[in-house]
Formats: sequence, C-alpha cells, structure tokens
Amino acid sequence: MNIRQMLLDVDKAVARPSLLEIAQAIDACSGVEAVTITVEEIDIETVGMNVTIEGENMNYDEITRAIESTGAVVHSLDQIAIGSRIAPRILRVR
Repeated sequence: MNIRQMLLDVDKAVARPSLLEIAQAIDACSGVEAVTITVEEIDIETVGMNVTIEGENMNYDEITRAIESTGAVVHSLDQIAIGSRIAPRILRVR
C-alpha cells in the first residue's frame, strides 16, 4: 500500500518535546518527503497539533513510533491518501 499523505492528531506536553524534535523524528522515517505541524490548541499542560506528512510508500507504524519516541502521543489518523497520486478533497455542499 503506497501511503502518500497522512493527517495525524498529536498531543505533546507544553515543555517537551519541541515541534522541531517531532518534525526531525518524522523526517527521519523512510518515504517521508514533507512534514507540516500546526498547533491547534494550547492549555496549561498540553499542546494539540495537526501533523500533515507527505511522501511515498510511508509506513504508518514507523512514523507513529518515531513521534512517540519523542514523548508526544498520536491520538488518531484523521486523513489518509493512498495510491499513485493524491486525490483532491471535495467539500460537500449542504
């Protein structure tokens, strides 16, 4: 299965790890070509982030282990793109 893009919901403690440490851990995984980390919310103890990862033939388990090795926690896989290209997202009209 050729995983090309993932959107992960990730939390970390306010103090550590840094966003840079998380990004470096993900970037070191096989197949990863780009990482974007967006802070979505901050409270007293934790930082909630969306982590978008793009590449080719990425391994979800390897990436999850890399993130968790920094001390951050993967809560969920919220979006995934698989195949020879990334299909554009089409918003539904209500």
